[in-house]
Amino acid sequence: MTTLSRRNLLKASAGFVPAVALGARPAQAAPAPVVTVSGIAPAALAGFDKVMKTFVTERNISCAQLAIAKKGKILLARGYQYSDGSQALPSVTPTSLFRIASLSKHITATAIMRLVQDGKLSLSAPVTTLLGLSAEADPRLAQVTVLRLMQHLGGWDRNVSKDYLYLDHQISATLDAPLPISQEDIIRYAGSRPLDFAPGSRMAYSNYGYMLLGRIVEKVSGTSYESYVKQKLLAPVGITRMRLGRVLRSEAAPTEVVYSSQYTAKTVTDESGTVVPAPYGGFSMANRGAGGGWLASAVDLVRFSRVFDAAGPVLNATSIGRMFAKPEIGVNENGAWYGGGWWVRQVPGNLNTWHDGSLPGTYTYLARLQNGFTYAALFNRREEEGTLDFDVLSPHMNAELNKVTTWPTTDLTSKYF
Repeated sequence: MTTLSRRNLLKASAGFVPAVALGARPAQAAPAPVVTVSGIAPAALAGFDKVMKTFVTERNISCAQLAIAKKGKILLARGYQYSDGSQALPSVTPTSLFRIASLSKHITATAIMRLVQDGKLSLSAPVTTLLGLSAEADPRLAQVTVLRLMQHLGGWDRNVSKDYLYLDHQISATLDAPLPISQEDIIRYAGSRPLDFAPGSRMAYSNYGYMLLGRIVEKVSGTSYESYVKQKLLAPVGITRMRLGRVLRSEAAPTEVVYSSQYTAKTVTDESGTVVPAPYGGFSMANRGAGGGWLASAVDLVRFSRVFDAAGPVLNATSIGRMFAKPEIGVNENGAWYGGGWWVRQVPGNLNTWHDGSLPGTYTYLARLQNGFTYAALFNRREEEGTLDFDVLSPHMNAELNKVTTWPTTDLTSKYF
């Protein structure tokens, strides 16, 4: 588009053409938007590549990744950068790091199951005992177990009492605690309020519950949550890039993408009241930690998903089964249920598992489907007002899966690990 004023654009649409001053050069047309790709997409999987290019173009998403694996082999690894040439962005490669938001939850659930497997923790242990929490505000808190936290049955409903991990200013004011607030502040605030429902009676997605699980990992293991995950879960499967993210752009990890959002917010990092881009100070990455704080690449996520395919150095078969087990409330109306950090559905001869993640500046999706097919798609923007629906990604990918007749045989794993 030429650099015309809004008034001249309106004129042009009515048949008027803006005048060009004598001797001046006509405005140059802006470069056509283009999707730049990196990595490898075999011809047999070109349909998936096309889905991603269309998805980012239609939604003006500047950075994205896709990785596909089948039966443990990485078959496609792509980085995508969509640009109209108006701004310079670092290139996106298959190993660039993205905030993965709630895809962090299955990592935390795996850490819990590893502690259980090693005999250091019981899924039936109450959170009050493990973390020394008082049940004075609501005696039902004593009924919140580790398993109920994993399956979002703990009694907190963000549609009723709001998401405690987004109430930084309110918690700061209530507790007279300076910003940035800590996880301890959030626990103290939550502990002074009643639960929204009886633990185990129904499911309500709870970021706060997964924050508590991260605290349990630390308490039981005697080390930091991040260190435990790196040592016990990631190192055994050769993953070295993944780490917890930070909130400010100046704190970004090497190769981490830049996050995009049309929204701003009052900073939660200090008392200044400064209005900042929502992805960079509008929420606390440190407090999300176990429930939404990890950075990863798409290839990291499909590689880590192998942990759930069969017994290995991280989990044994019993632990894997317990992560995917149906909760005490049974399945929902769609025949799915929430296990340990995964949505689960029984299909003939298999369990399909999946999860999405969303933060300001982030949308992610990870799925393990029938016949050993796994994919991870990461984006540096989420659905916002005025954008197209992001939920169409999954059905589009599933449609392409059904079209593949011959799968590539070249394993790209050694190229990225």
